[in-house]
Amino acid sequence: MDWNGVRVLVTGADGFMGSHLTEALLNKGAEVSIYVRGTTETTVKYKLKNIQHLENKLKAVLTGNIGNTDAIKLIENNNPQIIFHLAADAYVPNSFEHPLEVMETNVIGTLNVLHAAMHIKELQQVVCTSSSEIYGSAVYVPIDEKHPLNPTSPYAASKVAADRYCFAYWNTYKLPIAVIRPFNTYGPRHTYDVIPKFISLALENKDLTVYGSGDQSRDFTYVDDMVRAFMVMGSEKKAVGEAVNFGTSKDISINDVAGRIISISNSKSRIVHQKERLAEVTRLCCDYGKAEKLFGWKPTVDIDEGLRRNIEWQRNH
Repeated sequence: MDWNGVRVLVTGADGFMGSHLTEALLNKGAEVSIYVRGTTETTVKYKLKNIQHLENKLKAVLTGNIGNTDAIKLIENNNPQIIFHLAADAYVPNSFEHPLEVMETNVIGTLNVLHAAMHIKELQQVVCTSSSEIYGSAVYVPIDEKHPLNPTSPYAASKVAADRYCFAYWNTYKLPIAVIRPFNTYGPRHTYDVIPKFISLALENKDLTVYGSGDQSRDFTYVDDMVRAFMVMGSEKKAVGEAVNFGTSKDISINDVAGRIISISNSKSRIVHQKERLAEVTRLCCDYGKAEKLFGWKPTVDIDEGLRRNIEWQRNH
């Protein structure tokens, strides 16, 4: 797709994934607007943390709570051709203490985006971001799109609800919706997930805390590969009406991740264990066969190369 001059709106653009996607779209010549959460002082004020360097290249900055109905009119008035909806409360442990707040952001926020989309005449495509957490612990591996949806946390349940609302709105109202289901993604600018936490600790030679046995495993995808996944879901008409997994088809235990990070960073850190975290998923491993069949998408960065890049970036920042 030629992105030059295409009007794009990215919600959650200042987050880890959203910031990389916004940067890539601008580099392709798209006219990018973003939707970000306002500050605690007022919803109108904002402070960009990941894309300050891009602010003067943006077409517009929309601010507010995506879970509030005010978002509908803001998005309508922006009049995008393509919407990438990434705004979410994505830190799983937060949902243990604040399940209603997480539901409002993740479910009502998605519904607000979909309702806005219904009134945008030149709209071409809406990409809604789901999560591998919707599957819960793998019943079989690798996990394809037909795997049962067994959310283990309030966060995961909110993502299931949003995912299925997207399908329902495509089916009922014929909105051009595509649902992307990314497996665990890592890379520069990420802060709250296991890999960036381990890297930060390893670079300071501090203990790496693993919850439970550490045998639980995840399918980690480097951010550059996931940016390509988002771009293809936003540009390919074959994505409309589909939910598509993106990952590597290789899962790795948390113990193994910790060990590799210590080794690659030449750290003196030790691995220590604490009791298992609430709602722990034991295994996630992606089947990206559908993405490959529909779009020819494949991951290109293996875990060791991705960790090397991530460690180097965190060293420099």
